[in-house]
Amino acid sequence: MKAGFFRLMAFPVEIQDCIFQELEMNELPPVLRVNSHFNAIGTRILYRIIPELPMIRCIACLKVLCASPSNAALVRKLSIDWSSHRVVANLFRLLRETLTHLSALRHLSIELSPQDNHYSLAWLLHGCPSGLRTLGTSIRCDPQLAEVLETQPELVELCLRGFQTKQPFTLSDGAMPKLRMFRAVHAGPAVISSVVRGRPVEGISLSMFIEDAFLPLDALLLSSRPIKRLTIMSLDNTPPNVLLPEIANRLPDLEALHVVVLMAMFDRATLQDSGPTLARFSDLRYLTFMAAGSASIEDEGEIARTWGKACPTLRTIILPKGKVWFEREGKWTCCG
Repeated sequence: MKAGFFRLMAFPVEIQDCIFQELEMNELPPVLRVNSHFNAIGTRILYRIIPELPMIRCIACLKVLCASPSNAALVRKLSIDWSSHRVVANLFRLLRETLTHLSALRHLSIELSPQDNHYSLAWLLHGCPSGLRTLGTSIRCDPQLAEVLETQPELVELCLRGFQTKQPFTLSDGAMPKLRMFRAVHAGPAVISSVVRGRPVEGISLSMFIEDAFLPLDALLLSSRPIKRLTIMSLDNTPPNVLLPEIANRLPDLEALHVVVLMAMFDRATLQDSGPTLARFSDLRYLTFMAAGSASIEDEGEIARTWGKACPTLRTIILPKGKVWFEREGKWTCCG
């Protein structure tokens, strides 16, 4: 054998593990065939993070995990993307069976098709281990999903991409006591309130629909800690000189605010007139405001200067042109 092999074997197994992690997934199979020592390290890395796979490979992977408890115990992160497929019941049962074997799973993402998301499929998650740190799913927000969340005391980050139903979505006061980050795509004020109430949530991402008015913002006041980071996808035509004061009145301690407006256009004057409202934020550092509009780069420079003067704590501003504006030597400038 070459001397390089023996030098590699002289490293502690933790160092070898770090070296092997630099390999691409398609480079691992040959490594597994070198010897039993390399096979053990390579297998550990191969199964540690299972990314989104094509359907045929995904099914084969799930079957292997069900048949091999030793490999299943290595999985820390699993991502399932079946958003382009209508899934039969047997495959759902296979996924649930697999989840019951993943005793060390910490990060789980399940994306289903819009058609399947109309059905109550939270039963898939009833076999999940109780040590999840992050969970993202498009399964609809119904009482069955709420029951699953009750069994996850270690959750730090939750992303609900599913539809909200007319059924109650209720969580006990003791559910998810460590939750810090919450993202809601289709969920309305009722679901947001249930998740945020009494929990130490500091980062929120939500969608605002015209029929909900500012109720989603009211729901954020239920957190046991001040909200520090907020991302809003606005699906109505509320102008920034109305939206920003509503946010500031409720969340003056924000450090980062990102707003994307999809259904409205704003000109330079409208954005500039929003400047004074930023003075209500006590510690805002990062601000993004994306919307359709006719402002030029020069116009955005004026807006950045106006906003920076109104809110001296700002460090960066991103406006619709996508340029990052920042203050240097007393002047606001942009990258590129």
